[in-house]
Amino acid sequence: MNYPARILIVEDDMIIGANLSLQLTKLGYEVTGIESRGEAAISNVKEHIPDLLLLDINLKGSLDGIETAKAIRKYVDLPIIYLTANTDDATFEKAKETHPKAFITKPFNRLNLQRTIALVLEQPKEGSGTGRLHLDIEVLSDRFFVRHHGKMEKLLFDEILYIEADRNYSTIFTAKGNYVLTSTLKTMEERLPTTQFVRVHRSYMVNLSNVDIVADHHLEIGRTVIPLSKSHKEVFMSRIQLI
Repeated sequence: MNYPARILIVEDDMIIGANLSLQLTKLGYEVTGIESRGEAAISNVKEHIPDLLLLDINLKGSLDGIETAKAIRKYVDLPIIYLTANTDDATFEKAKETHPKAFITKPFNRLNLQRTIALVLEQPKEGSGTGRLHLDIEVLSDRFFVRHHGKMEKLLFDEILYIEADRNYSTIFTAKGNYVLTSTLKTMEERLPTTQFVRVHRSYMVNLSNVDIVADHHLEIGRTVIPLSKSHKEVFMSRIQLI
């Protein structure tokens, strides 16, 4: 399952914001919103958690772009690209403290926008210390509380069949439905109990108690065939023998 990268635009010039949104949509990205104030951007991030933030550095209102970035980083570590017209040295140095991935100077052209975003999104995310997980799920001893349709929904570990990763998203598959989380599989692996869950492929983790069939190069849970990679097979086999 491939998801388009989700981008939030924070720009107080609505004409520029609308133009950006149109260009990003044509490039195949999903725009999660166009916000003109820092407070609204923070609320949007909490609710939708984009993959990338395009942020006007000279945002008008009580929070400028830099203060907005600092506030958002308290909740989630997102890659940020600052949009800027004329930035003096002092503002540039202050902006650097928020560790942006890039600066795009206004007026920008489509090719520069496309290349900059592509380079930022292609940078490795696993192991980067992102804080996405705590906004989507709360992990207890035997269950998740998963954010689903705006509410926290209980999901017992035993209900989970397997987890499939796609970039920085993970989809939890259960008999009653699926849940998409903005979290890497590496982060999920670190948070889940190793006695019950094990990684079997770079893109899959399974609940050992729900595995029905084990073959040389794959396993089956219900009617779903899941690849079993050579690099993960030894650990998987040692764990499943303990079930």
